Amino acid sequence: MKTKPTYTLKELIKYFLKLGSVGFGGPVALVGAMHRDLVENNKWITEEDYKEGLTLSQLAPGPLAAQLSIYIGYIHYKIIGATLVGLAFVLPSFLMVITLGWLYQIYGGLPWMHAVFYGVSSSVIGIIAISSYKLTTKSIGKNWLLITIFLLVTTCTFYYEEENMYLIIYSGLIYMFIKSPPVIKIEPPYIFMPIGFLKHMFLGNKYVEIAWFFSKAGAFVFGSGLAIVPFLYGGVVKEYHWLNEQQFIDAVAVAMITPGHVVITVAFIGYLTAGFYGAAIAALATFIPCYLFTILPAPYFKKYGKNPSLKSFIDGVTAAAVGAIAGAVIIIAKKQLTDITAVIFALTTILTLIFLKKIKEPYIILTAALIGILLKYVLKM
Repeated sequence: MKTKPTYTLKELIKYFLKLGSVGFGGPVALVGAMHRDLVENNKWITEEDYKEGLTLSQLAPGPLAAQLSIYIGYIHYKIIGATLVGLAFVLPSFLMVITLGWLYQIYGGLPWMHAVFYGVSSSVIGIIAISSYKLTTKSIGKNWLLITIFLLVTTCTFYYEEENMYLIIYSGLIYMFIKSPPVIKIEPPYIFMPIGFLKHMFLGNKYVEIAWFFSKAGAFVFGSGLAIVPFLYGGVVKEYHWLNEQQFIDAVAVAMITPGHVVITVAFIGYLTAGFYGAAIAALATFIPCYLFTILPAPYFKKYGKNPSLKSFIDGVTAAAVGAIAGAVIIIAKKQLTDITAVIFALTTILTLIFLKKIKEPYIILTAALIGILLKYVLKM
């Protein structure tokens, strides 16, 4: 039985509004900030509740930090708390990204905007590369089967230039059946097949296409915020052609320079594709699945969360998701790093993140933007 909370729902909402407004550094930093502020300092949340929320967030698809915030809201204030806290955490970065999307469309053709994104886009390649390396070493280690899954998905992603979500899901199932076969038979997940059929009834409606695509992103993408990048690239650039290569890189860069989670790049993409309504639909379609994947199993997680078959499935899916990220890094680097200056930007970013660990990504992005302007207007490069 839960003890009465020592905080009000209003206080919790205010906290997550602030974290969503000034929380830089990606999911790892945001999750760490929640532990520091809510468990250690304020003691609003117990260590046990926090760990349960973190485990559930790692097991379910979707953005890690957003799911943990939803779970924390659920602990004492149930559905209303999960809903309001989740909205409070996502809303600030959503509004910032919408503003940047509006400015991008208005001024995107101006030389200074291209100069800014020239440096930023190349630095983003370095940031993603380092994040991919860290995820790989942390998630896979020396497990030969996970390494095989990782290499297979990396190769397929690079060759076909898109993420295959079924390959990722089946990777999880294969690893689960090899490592910890379940007692009951688990069928392949065809839950979205009927929805896919219905989608074809509305072909030609861009809003429906946006909702369908981004709901898949929220429902099937496991891993950190960067795990969504290869999936978005395959759909946004290769399948639907909503954005070109440069616009997609710029969208990732925008997510890097705003607080909150990288996944909010979906709002920027939605805005460039279909204006404000496109941004709102993309964000809702991405976050509703992760919201449901958090609140629906929350009451039962204490009982089933440590199931070895479930954990093995997640290990396999995570290895495949990391492979998709690695493949996307190679694809984007191949297309973006087309001159020596861009290569230097990316390599400098990588070396900075390796040897100067105290320097955070937003400062690197800001520096890259300033250098881009310098090269364009002062050195005339």
